[in-house]
Amino acid sequence: MKRRLQILAAALFSFAVSAQETTPVVAGTVTMGAGYANNVYYKLSTQESTSFPNNEWDLAFYRVSSMSFATRVNDAKTISVFEAGTVANWATIDVTQQTGWTRLYNSETQWQEGAFENGSATYGWGEYNMATHHVAGTIAFVLKYADNSYKKFRIDDFFGGYTFTYSSWNGTAWSADTTYTLANTVNPDKKFNYYNLQTNATVLAEPASANWDLVFTRYNSLTPVPGGSPVMYPVTGVLHHPELTVAESVGAETTGLTYSTAINTIGSDWKTYVSSSNTYSVATDKNFFVKNAAGTVYKINFTSFAGNSTGVTTFNQQDVTAALGTDTFENKVSFGIFPNPSTDKKINLVYELPTGNSDDNLVTIYSLTGAKVYETKINNAGGFFNKEINLQNLNSGVYLLKFESGSYSTTKKLILK
Repeated sequence: MKRRLQILAAALFSFAVSAQETTPVVAGTVTMGAGYANNVYYKLSTQESTSFPNNEWDLAFYRVSSMSFATRVNDAKTISVFEAGTVANWATIDVTQQTGWTRLYNSETQWQEGAFENGSATYGWGEYNMATHHVAGTIAFVLKYADNSYKKFRIDDFFGGYTFTYSSWNGTAWSADTTYTLANTVNPDKKFNYYNLQTNATVLAEPASANWDLVFTRYNSLTPVPGGSPVMYPVTGVLHHPELTVAESVGAETTGLTYSTAINTIGSDWKTYVSSSNTYSVATDKNFFVKNAAGTVYKINFTSFAGNSTGVTTFNQQDVTAALGTDTFENKVSFGIFPNPSTDKKINLVYELPTGNSDDNLVTIYSLTGAKVYETKINNAGGFFNKEINLQNLNSGVYLLKFESGSYSTTKKLILK
C-alpha cells in the first residue's frame, strides 16, 4: 500500500497536476419591487434576471405536451379558486352560496398540478372521452379576487390546447359568456401560456425555458400554525425550474439529504419575520445545491431579505461543479471535495449514494510518504450528503485523499494551506 501511494504521489508531481481551484463566489441580487409587484426569473449561469408584473395575468396553462395539462391560478395576484358545482349548474351559480364551495390550491411541489386539477372530477376539472380522446369539462369554478369581485370559469375541452369559458359577476347577475381557445403551439419555447380574464387576452409572463432556473414569487404554502393544523398561507420565496433538482444543507454537516424535484425545495423558510423590528432574519447557514440536467451544481445561500418595502433579496452563488471534482462510480455513487485548496484546513465531502446502498464508505487521507494521517467512515444511507471535516491538526501541504465505496475507490490530491 505504502509503495503504491508513493508511486502515485510521484506521478502526480511529475505531471504537475494542479488542484482544481474553487470558482469565485458571486453576489446576486433580485428585486421583486414594493409589494412584491414582480415575479423575477433568474438564470444562475449568467446571473441575469427577467421581471414580469404579477398583476397582468390570471391563469397559466401548461403547454409542453399534447397529452399533459395543468392550469394554475396566479397566487401572486391573490386570486382564490373555488369549486362551485358542475357544468350543469353553470347558469345558476350564486356567489351568495360561497360557504358551500370548496377552496382549491395550486400544488407547491410540482408545476403540473394547478388548482383546477385538484377539483372533484377524475382529472380535476373534467373527464376523459374515450371516443374523441379529449378531456371534457364537467366542473364549474369561481374565482374570487382581492377586491371581492368574481368570475366563473370552466375548461370546456383539452386536446393539444385549452378551450375555456368565463363570465363576470356585476353584483346582481353574470355577464355574457366569453369563450376562448388557447393552443399549445403558442410560445413553443415556454412552459406555460398565460391569460388575463379582465383584458380577454394572452400575456407574456415567463422567459424562454432555457433562460431561467429560479423564480422569485408569491405562492401559497402549507404553513404550520401554533397549536393547530397547518393551513395554506401566502408566502414569498423561490421555486425552481422543473428540469432542476435541489438539495438543502444546513450547517457544516447534514446527513440523509437528497436532491429533490419538489419545486419548493428552496421555498421560503430560509428567512423568518422578526415582528419586534419589522425585519427578516435570514438563515445564512442554509445552503442549497442546485443541479441542472447537464450535471452543473451551484451552491446558493441567502444573505438578506428586505421584505415588502422593496422586495430585494441578496444571496451568494458559486459554481461548485469543478471544485467538487465529482467522480461517479459504476454503483452510481458520486463523490467530490471542496474547497481544494483549502485555506482554513476545512473541507467538505459531498457525495450522493443510490437508494438501497449498503456498501461501507471510507475516507482516508495520506501524506505523500504514504503515512495514514486521517480516516473516517461516512454515512451509507441513500441520498445526498454534505459533510465537513476539520483537518487543522495537519500541517500545510499536499496530501492524497482516498474515497472507497464497496469495491470502488478514487484518489484525489488535496492541498491544505
